[in-house]
Amino acid sequence: MPQTTLISFFKYTGLKNKWHALGRMGRSPVLQQKIEGLSFFKPLGTGSGNGFSIKPDFSTFGFVAVFNSEAIAKDFLNSEIIKEYTKTAIAYSNVLMHTVKSHGEWSKQNPFESSVEFDKTKPLAVITRATIKPKLAYQFWKNVPSVSKSMDNYDDLIFSKGIGEFPLLMQATFSLWSSAESMMNYAYKNPKHAEMVKKTRELDWYSEELFARFQPFYQEGNLIPFIL
Repeated sequence: MPQTTLISFFKYTGLKNKWHALGRMGRSPVLQQKIEGLSFFKPLGTGSGNGFSIKPDFSTFGFVAVFNSEAIAKDFLNSEIIKEYTKTAIAYSNVLMHTVKSHGEWSKQNPFESSVEFDKTKPLAVITRATIKPKLAYQFWKNVPSVSKSMDNYDDLIFSKGIGEFPLLMQATFSLWSSAESMMNYAYKNPKHAEMVKKTRELDWYSEELFARFQPFYQEGNLIPFIL
């Protein structure tokens, strides 16, 4: 059975529920017990807007987890741990994915193993993650808003959310596209995105970065529109 990645988002209302959700960032129930077949886990806060964002969204939290097989990942979705996240959420979504391709590192490792062939006609999910060098953070964030705004005009973008482990310096974006072809059109034909990629190479903003593509094969919940 191929390695399977789970990304989950949970939306909360009310100060008490948001505070508990924030607390799970530091003391995740996933890390409080040994879970067989779990090879990688990161709790995630989120940003407002649809990409990298300097403004946090204290209503939405999530995590990414990597399991050794589909069966283990699906069993986890029925666990008491997931119920703890969802019981006070007004909306949530869980998406299971197989890795198409991944390069770079996240916490000094590449947790995603390629397991499916690239098919440009199928829905595609993307995680772009980076650790920003503190001395270059101001330059980076000065350039981000125009790129995030450029995503607003793409009908084939189903969902996008800024995610991160640490404010301002450890940032990522999760995006879900109707097809790989539509994502490629954005990545290579959007001038704002191309300009950001060029500046990234020239200014060397990141001390660590990772880019991964996934093929979603299962989703549940009501936060992310269904495409499967």
